[in-house]
Amino acid sequence: MTRATPSRTVHVRIEGRVQGVAFRAWAKDSAHSLGLTGWVRNRRDGSVETLFSGSPEGVEAMLEACTSGPPGALVSNVEIVSEGGEAPPGFEIMPTV
Repeated sequence: MTRATPSRTVHVRIEGRVQGVAFRAWAKDSAHSLGLTGWVRNRRDGSVETLFSGSPEGVEAMLEACTSGPPGALVSNVEIVSEGGEAPPGFEIMPTV
């Protein structure tokens, strides 16, 4: 009998100077390098919203990376909005909401 690989899915909101600094492209590249799936999008309030799914270690590494973000970002808050659920295959940059 094989055991399923444990996974973790988190819905996250990131605040600060996180738009206009290529945060979404950075998040997609970073998530891909950690083997994570999910999506990222800007919000009209100036924050970035994202969903990461994958190994617990990969998700934790991505959450830690989000506290700094890409060069030019000035992150003031990383909040886990919810945990659990399913992520789509791959990693998408979604339209602004």
